[in-house]
Amino acid sequence: MNDKTIAFFDSKDYDRKVFTKINEEFNYTLKFFDDHLTPETAILAKDSDAVCIFVNDQLTAELIEQLNAYDIRLTALRSAGYNNVDLEAAYKNMHIVRVPAYSPYAVAEHTIGLILSLNRKIHKAYYRINDNDFTISGLIGFDMHGKSAGVIGTGKIGKILIKILNGFGMKIYAYDPYPDKEYAEEMNFEYVALDTLYKESDIISLNCPLTKETYHMINEDSIAKMKDKVMIVNTGRGHLIDTQALINALKNQQIGSAALDVYEEESKYFFEDFSSQLISDDVLARLLTFNNVLVTSHQGFFTEEALDNIATTTLENITEYFAGKALTNEVCYRCKEFGGDDPCRKERKGRCF
Repeated sequence: MNDKTIAFFDSKDYDRKVFTKINEEFNYTLKFFDDHLTPETAILAKDSDAVCIFVNDQLTAELIEQLNAYDIRLTALRSAGYNNVDLEAAYKNMHIVRVPAYSPYAVAEHTIGLILSLNRKIHKAYYRINDNDFTISGLIGFDMHGKSAGVIGTGKIGKILIKILNGFGMKIYAYDPYPDKEYAEEMNFEYVALDTLYKESDIISLNCPLTKETYHMINEDSIAKMKDKVMIVNTGRGHLIDTQALINALKNQQIGSAALDVYEEESKYFFEDFSSQLISDDVLARLLTFNNVLVTSHQGFFTEEALDNIATTTLENITEYFAGKALTNEVCYRCKEFGGDDPCRKERKGRCF
């Protein structure tokens, strides 16, 4: 048995199942907690050597200080995003490792599922048929063939999405600050300025990370540049969209429909059961009243393959740390890889500090 103990916060049944299975190769002692990591629950990690958190756990400066007091210097994110971590506070106090790619196919395919469901009203038809209502009035959609799709972000997910959209015979526009010109030529799509993408696209998909530059990139001004009746799909991060601006555009019918797998204030609700309670978030409650809005609970990643990859990479990240090796997937605000001015890992034997 490995002598290291890992404390898992915000763990669900599927986390326990897959990590227990993959851990047979690593032999750590795993402690699973339902609770989110908070100043009140951090004590649960006291006898552990590292913590593992998910997207709705906020690793603040206060929590980093608490965990340091328990001699914990490693936090493993079982996610690709890291906007829930105070990276500046973590520098030289807490190593942060993540899972940069678990299954880009899962997210890209979920994006397509949202587009098809929203366009062809498949989710509505399901409930209608179950009520023995076989009418099709109000379920009209549009041919995707010949329409224009705008893909914001051409990382692994965006590239797979583009490949799938090509199969529908769509004209594809893309935006990325680091364009892959060779892939654009291979897949026959065009990199354009954001304003052009907004103006020309019938469907816009957000597949980019949340940064200072992308925060609320979908806002009143950018929406005003879009086609009437545009469809917006967000499987990236909730804060990419100014939700109030989205609601206003849905009300005045400038936006034709929206599919959201993420939401700005999702941390309280997503992954939890509120079926017997009222939604106190007025903005989320308002979104759910629109018949042209489809919301899923951050499940874009949720496939068997992705869960296996998340567990494997997370435990490999932890193993690298305790073995004193280079941290392949470390995140650091000083590092050039993440917009900083320091080579970090390249100059410090594979670790940022």
